[in-house]
Amino acid sequence: MSLKQFAETLPDYAKDLRLNLGSILSDQLMGDERKLALLLSCAHGSGYRPLVAAAEAEVEGKLSDQVANAARGAAAVMAMNNVYYRFVHLASNAEYGKLPARLRMNFIGSHGIAKDDFELMSLAVSAMNGCGMCIDSHERVLLEHGVKPDTIQSAVRIAAVMKAIATVHATL
Repeated sequence: MSLKQFAETLPDYAKDLRLNLGSILSDQLMGDERKLALLLSCAHGSGYRPLVAAAEAEVEGKLSDQVANAARGAAAVMAMNNVYYRFVHLASNAEYGKLPARLRMNFIGSHGIAKDDFELMSLAVSAMNGCGMCIDSHERVLLEHGVKPDTIQSAVRIAAVMKAIATVHATL
């Protein structure tokens, strides 16, 4: 089942989500590979298996194994980092920010795709997970690599819609 077909299973009160996904799928601001990788990373970042299955079906044959694995890896590493760094950011005790994280993050340096693409996926998943410290860090790197604010905003729009679709569908 494609993402569009999956979204069609949403109730009428979530019609805006269906429309927004349709707009995202037809949006030409970023290339198809980048957009599909973002959709896949956000589906995995949602943690909602039916959405993951739909996203995997959507990208099958359209993304290389390397790009698809990078999307999955961005979601996996951000699932860990977003919890840890959100804690560091929100804790009143500044001492935690001075301590080493002591968390393995080797995938960040070995994903095998363009750094700006991986950073964009990491930013989108971080936005879904509400980690301001990670959002700031990834946005800074993206801007340093010449990624325009409208592209960053589009990535976060994808994250918002995918998260909302997962949330609504999980209640059905």
